[in-house]
Amino acid sequence: MLLLTNSIGLLAFAVLIGINIRRLVAQLRERQPGARLTLRMLVIFVILAVVPVTVLYGFSLDFLRRGVDSWFDVRIGAALTDSLELSREALDLHMRRLLARTERMADELEQGPPQRTTLNLDALRSPNSIVVASNWTPGPNRLDELRGRSGAEELTLLSSEGALLGSSSQTGELLPQLPPQSVLAQVRHGQSYIRLDPVKRGNLAVRVAVAANLPQGRRILHALYPFSSRINQLAESVESAYAQYTELAYLRDKLKLSFAMTLTLVLLFSIVTAVWAALYSARRLAAPIRDLAEGTAAVAAGDYTMSLPVESNDEIGFLVHSFNEMTQRIGQARREVETQHEYLDSLLRQLSSGVVALSSDAVITTINQSAVKLLEMNGAGATGASFLELCLEHDHLAPLHDALSPLINERLEHWHEQVTILASDGRRELMCRGTALNITEGGAVGYVIVFENVTAIIQGQRDAAWSEVARRLAHEIKNPLTPIQLAAERLRLKYLTKLGKEDGEVLERLTNTITQQVETMKVMVNTFSDYAKTPVVNKNPVDINPLLTAVVELYRAAHPDARIETSIDESLPPVAADSARLRQVFNNLIKNALEASREGEIAHIIVTTSKVHYAMADHVEIRIEDHGDGIPEALLANIFEPYVTNKSKGTGLGLAIVKKIIEEHNGVVTLRNIEGAGAVAVIRLPTRDQALHPEATQAKDSV
Repeated sequence: MLLLTNSIGLLAFAVLIGINIRRLVAQLRERQPGARLTLRMLVIFVILAVVPVTVLYGFSLDFLRRGVDSWFDVRIGAALTDSLELSREALDLHMRRLLARTERMADELEQGPPQRTTLNLDALRSPNSIVVASNWTPGPNRLDELRGRSGAEELTLLSSEGALLGSSSQTGELLPQLPPQSVLAQVRHGQSYIRLDPVKRGNLAVRVAVAANLPQGRRILHALYPFSSRINQLAESVESAYAQYTELAYLRDKLKLSFAMTLTLVLLFSIVTAVWAALYSARRLAAPIRDLAEGTAAVAAGDYTMSLPVESNDEIGFLVHSFNEMTQRIGQARREVETQHEYLDSLLRQLSSGVVALSSDAVITTINQSAVKLLEMNGAGATGASFLELCLEHDHLAPLHDALSPLINERLEHWHEQVTILASDGRRELMCRGTALNITEGGAVGYVIVFENVTAIIQGQRDAAWSEVARRLAHEIKNPLTPIQLAAERLRLKYLTKLGKEDGEVLERLTNTITQQVETMKVMVNTFSDYAKTPVVNKNPVDINPLLTAVVELYRAAHPDARIETSIDESLPPVAADSARLRQVFNNLIKNALEASREGEIAHIIVTTSKVHYAMADHVEIRIEDHGDGIPEALLANIFEPYVTNKSKGTGLGLAIVKKIIEEHNGVVTLRNIEGAGAVAVIRLPTRDQALHPEATQAKDSV
């Protein structure tokens, strides 16, 4: 029953432990919160429970074996055997004494009555005398006397066939305890009988039966001697102890095995119980921590509504309660911050100025839509990126990087700088103002930079100034040109016929020179007038390829010795432009390219058209490249300003007019030297859709 009960219990606990371990392994594989802590606590609990029990089991098993072995000491077995033999010898001696006592009583009965008559020998001399034998039979008194002297409890005289002849009893019972027939048969065969037999009421008595040869014949004297109950108990105790010792000695190894199995079952049951209790306790202890880990993960993910159940009033319960209060306060603070952030975003969205907030290492933390539009950068990925690195990634923001990088790195408290960038709509003048945030002993920990687009203001002021200069120059120069031309013509008409041939040629040559220079100055004055006038641009869908090809073919015909190559992209989209003014731009740039060629060398010009994505919009790009001496570095920065030129001839307004026309079309024109020799003029004009809806296209690209 013990084995079966423990086996069922072990099986049940093994199943429970297997289920819990399988669940723990699955949690460890899924990296669930609290799984590792549960495993660690399980290992600790199992070690704390199993190690002491195992040590106790080892000592108990050794003590059990030694104890069982000590039970079966040789001296103890010999002592039990000797005591049993001693008790048997003592009993035999007592029984022999009782047998001898009974035999003496039988001898007394054989000798006749106690009082005898004297034999008269003289009477025997007479021939008529008769000798008669005595027929004396022992009576009750005689038996009582013998019983009293012998200490017997009952004394009975029986015939050889077992008939009762007389009896004497100490208890006064009428019916004596007669011996069995087997006893009578043994006496009849001449053997005395003595044995410890049970009598009435389960008591023991020494039964003795001997033969007595009386004159009447062979008789049997039967005696019952009382046996002490104490001796009876002691005898039974010795016999029982010896029997038990003999049985245990026979079952010695099996007894040790049985005890070891019982102890092992108890150990295994204790171990599996401890393991299951450890699993249960570890899971219960790790449950609040697992809940805290899940709650922490939820808070880290932005869920501040997480509320954990408080299942206890101990320190873990206090920790869970504190976590719930913390999440509530964080959620409230988060809502307040979000409200302030929304207010700040709304305020920044309403500003027309660009605003960029930077951290101490120039990482963008906040940027409004106006700044994205002004700088024409990808606003979706701007937050969290380095502002200076973004400027380097966008080619048109390289001047902004060069201007602002030293100012940001120096961590000045306040600064302002005017920067010119080439945006999709042309040259853009930005007024940048920076202010440090949270000034500490180590310097600024952040900056706010505000961008103002002052292109229109500066361009308006510049255009107004040049227009005024051109208008006044044209007015002042145009007035004396006509009198000079008329005076020269009158001189030639009046004095040409009056002078000799040689003087007439001189006069003719001088007056022609004056007339030609006056015409040149008139052209210059007209150019000044054109530059000063507010243009009227008639924009229509224009295909750049045919327009540019016509201009190229015109110059090929005029300069057959020049080498003009073209690379035309047939898939160019149309642009919204004034074809007449664009033709003027192409004429001017190709003419400049031909004039830039070195003397004595064949002019080599490459004209290319392509579609590019520039400043978050699609543009048509026109490149006109020459292989001349290039542009002096000193003139590159102001090459498009009026009167900036390195030619001995010309007005210095050609490139200025080109720039003005391109900007009228929301385009960009650049002029730079190329590696080796030569220069390249690059024109980028927005496509028709971009030109008609520039804001919508930029917004789409930003998204």
